[in-house]
Amino acid sequence: MKNASFSFESVLSISLYRDITNVEERPMIFHKIKNVFPLENYRLLVQFISGVTKIYDVKPLFNWKDIFKALKENELFYAVYVDVGGNGIVWNDDLDLSSEELWENGVLINTPFDGLISMADATNIWGLNESTLRKAISYGKLKNGIDVCKYGKQWVVSIESMIREYGNPVK
Repeated sequence: MKNASFSFESVLSISLYRDITNVEERPMIFHKIKNVFPLENYRLLVQFISGVTKIYDVKPLFNWKDIFKALKENELFYAVYVDVGGNGIVWNDDLDLSSEELWENGVLINTPFDGLISMADATNIWGLNESTLRKAISYGKLKNGIDVCKYGKQWVVSIESMIREYGNPVK
């Protein structure tokens, strides 16, 4: 894929893929979280809306601030969820972490789903109507099985194909 030029506005809320395999070339100022899953040994699997997945080790926080020692209680640690808007994760009213902390200090892992986002997220990020993407599939602009795929009732689309067909995101 060719390197694309990015406007300042498009970089503010979505990572664009210059090279799908190189996360360091994905400029992003704000990293929204899609999902978080607690793992054993006080680690978190964090999925970002940009399609990137990272593992975040919570253990160093135990020595940083005493309040995080409460997470050693397994029930509390496993109660983690994404806050409204995807700007961070929350355990309770006193314990939370920002998306930037998770992004900066998480370790990138490769998954078979890297570079894929839901059609709903794609329409939001690119400012399109979902019917626009459905028509693009039916008219062959987005190729089923190559650019998009349906799993049950959920469509996923590659970020690479969205950039190719619709250019830089508007949000």
